[in-house]
Amino acid sequence: MATDHTAFLPPPVVSAGPLAWMRRNLFTDWRQTALTLIVLYAVIRGVPPLLGWLFVDATWQGTRDDCVANGGACWAFVSARWGQFIYGFYPADERWRVNVTFAMLALSVVPLVLPMVRGKGWIIGFLLTLYPVLAFCLLYGGVFGLPVVETARWGGFMLTLVVAITGIVGSLPIGILLALGRRSNMPAIRTFCTLFIELFRAVPLITVLFMASVMLPLFLPTGFSLDKLLRALIGVAVFNGALMAEVVRGGLQAIPKGQYEAATAAGMGYWRMMGFVILPQALRLVIPGLVNTWVAIIKDTTLVLIIGLFDLLGIVQAGVADANWLSASVTKTGYVFAAMGFWILCFSLSRYSMYLERRLGLGASR
Repeated sequence: MATDHTAFLPPPVVSAGPLAWMRRNLFTDWRQTALTLIVLYAVIRGVPPLLGWLFVDATWQGTRDDCVANGGACWAFVSARWGQFIYGFYPADERWRVNVTFAMLALSVVPLVLPMVRGKGWIIGFLLTLYPVLAFCLLYGGVFGLPVVETARWGGFMLTLVVAITGIVGSLPIGILLALGRRSNMPAIRTFCTLFIELFRAVPLITVLFMASVMLPLFLPTGFSLDKLLRALIGVAVFNGALMAEVVRGGLQAIPKGQYEAATAAGMGYWRMMGFVILPQALRLVIPGLVNTWVAIIKDTTLVLIIGLFDLLGIVQAGVADANWLSASVTKTGYVFAAMGFWILCFSLSRYSMYLERRLGLGASR
């Protein structure tokens, strides 16, 4: 009996493998081929000089004069200011408190992204209730024998994370409540939520920060004051809550009317229906919009510099203005370092969003 050996042959190169992938994705027709060649030319012309400036000609140790002489990136400046870029003006001997605070956050967040971990509800409950209290006690001090570190001394990457995390966590519940209120059958609640959303959507965040920093203390009782950072955090959370409300409302409108009728027929009240039936589906549909708003929150943290708080970008700007480091290479390196920090945060959040969409069966497979 003859054996058909062709069944054991590998597929042709033109239909499988790297060459087939390139043919399907890069050289499908003459237009795509031309675009591929243009991009390839731009990469060849742009990437080697960039890598040369970043690494080959870079100065890793030394002074400003060494950076000027080499002509590349001045990573010696970043190394010299590393502690300030990460912790701001936080006392050096107390920086372990910052490390412990964000280590707790990382150890709590990592299990949330692992499918095999159970009990995620308890972890979320810890992050929303107990963790903020522990974080404030560690960072600010005044308890358990920890010396007080005023928020005016907070800064750098640490302050960026504090503002971003507070804005992300605080804006979601505010946005959900505003979205539900705008769709309410009660005219007073619907009108209030609509006016609130439209007011904050119509003004830039910098205006809200100015109001929170300058105008809000004028309306507080005599002898009562709020910390500047706390006022900024409230402003960021409220402003982005109004933006988040429209994202959530879009998800609510996408839910078929039958879902509401089925929940009502099952005897569910309004809040049980929203909490167990409607909102889980609505939030699942608007994951890209939610993540887009969260990415915007991370980038908008740079605006706190306007009210005298030095986040990562603000502390870098203060560093490049130092007369001991004043040069073009130092300025470029400082801004590249700040951009890399924001890019890592935003890209990580974006990739997790794509992973979550794939896991929930949403979006493309790539």
